[in-house]
Amino acid sequence: MNRLRSLRLLATLLVSSALLSTPVAAASREQAAAISIAADKPGAKINRDIFGQFAEHLGTGIYGGIWVGRNSPIPNVRGIRSDVVAALRAIKVPNVRWPGGCFGDEYHWRNGIGRERAVTLNPNWGGVTEPNSFGTEEYMDFLDQIGAEAFLSINVGSGTPQEAAEWLEYLTTDQPTTLGKMRAANGHPAPYRIKYLGVGNENWGCGGAMSPDHYVEEMKRFSRFVRNYNPKQTGPDAMRRIAVGWDAGASDYTDAVAKAWKAKVWSWDIEGISLHSYTVAGWPPHMASTGFDEGDYATLVKDTLNMETLLSKQSAIMDRYDPDKKLTLSVDEWGVWLAPLPGSNPGFLQQQNSLRDAIIAALNLNIFMRHADRVHVANIAQMVNVLQAMIMTDGPKMVLTPTYHVYRMYLPFQDASFIPVTFDAGSYRRGDVVLPRLDAVAARDGSGQLWLAITNLDPERPADIAATIAGARVASASGQLLTAARVDSVNSFDAPHTVEPKAIAAAVRDGRIELTMPPKSVAVLQLR
Repeated sequence: MNRLRSLRLLATLLVSSALLSTPVAAASREQAAAISIAADKPGAKINRDIFGQFAEHLGTGIYGGIWVGRNSPIPNVRGIRSDVVAALRAIKVPNVRWPGGCFGDEYHWRNGIGRERAVTLNPNWGGVTEPNSFGTEEYMDFLDQIGAEAFLSINVGSGTPQEAAEWLEYLTTDQPTTLGKMRAANGHPAPYRIKYLGVGNENWGCGGAMSPDHYVEEMKRFSRFVRNYNPKQTGPDAMRRIAVGWDAGASDYTDAVAKAWKAKVWSWDIEGISLHSYTVAGWPPHMASTGFDEGDYATLVKDTLNMETLLSKQSAIMDRYDPDKKLTLSVDEWGVWLAPLPGSNPGFLQQQNSLRDAIIAALNLNIFMRHADRVHVANIAQMVNVLQAMIMTDGPKMVLTPTYHVYRMYLPFQDASFIPVTFDAGSYRRGDVVLPRLDAVAARDGSGQLWLAITNLDPERPADIAATIAGARVASASGQLLTAARVDSVNSFDAPHTVEPKAIAAAVRDGRIELTMPPKSVAVLQLR
């Protein structure tokens, strides 16, 4: 190739690259994908609790991730690291599920209160010792610091109804009982607020391998005695109890729990049923979190889109017993579960977090929003250093993951009203895997502002978008775009800004919004 041809080829590549970040021109590469937003037909409210988090005593999720101790040189407030608190406040975390998880199935709350803490074992996650330095008071302090609500998971697997009932009394009574006085002596005279109470965890598995009927009988006993005594939590503000539902592979728990709820007597009640489902693409977790190719990308994205089927099936079961949708569907464990990083303790579930995982997070949040009439709670696993984390730490160092940035971009959807969207999804093919090329959701926030989120799943081709709005006039559209050079791009302590949002603006012509989405990207636009 001679020098002139090389220069011409270089110029062509530079022009093509520039086009990816600009609105579609009149002569588009291909026909623009049509998106239609029905702004005049608002749907269900998107409960902000679907953006909830999960913090289990697992690996360095708690110790080193949230808790560093009062005497640590890492800046902290009462032992809770300040950089992590600031990052979580920025994404307005609505609730945090704690203490587990399988850890919660063996957690005894009295080990984690007072000055002298018992040192126990954590046989589920690495067989390490558990100092119980982070217990009830520290959890509630952490929630207060980040501005989140409590989602407490009680121990139905190895605990007793009396133990659970006494924990609730300790937390919520305003009366001068022995437990109420004990809480006051431990630094909190006022009763705590508990928004959600998980009645067990995965009792079909690590929570006791119970049959559905066995669990239902246990659920009735525990639900009868776990009372919230906080006088300020009444009526619509009352604590909501979440029973254990199915995992990704079976529906028998959901059917048994919903059937028992329908036939309930005065002595017990629940307000929700859980669903746990991880994006794994085959058990045990084996997909790499770094250095993977587009084939692995397509396989994992296909697996995550199964969440739509799972929610539809579980909702249909609940609809048979609860057509008025009084029961909440709580997806309180979900996320990408990959192979542990080489050299790490396999019981710590430590993995990297890539642009692929951010796209998967956006797709799942979109699915939850489309089921906003039933799905009111969701908790990604997990908050810091474990599985699909928001944040990673290493001693004093902290980095925000691509998934964190999706949660920050999606802030306008918290408590907004879902707006129906129809669109030409197109298709993306990689080998035998065929996926939709695009996904989109829209909402109107409390101030009346319209928001549109678009995901281009295709890692190779940009997508030209042409969006129209019924029932509203739009003069401008701008927001943020998340993408990177490769699907396996990550943020590291040495390069923390590799995957982070950039400002974008779309063209608006005759009421139509025109935008080119780069390959493998997520955009959130404010439509003014």
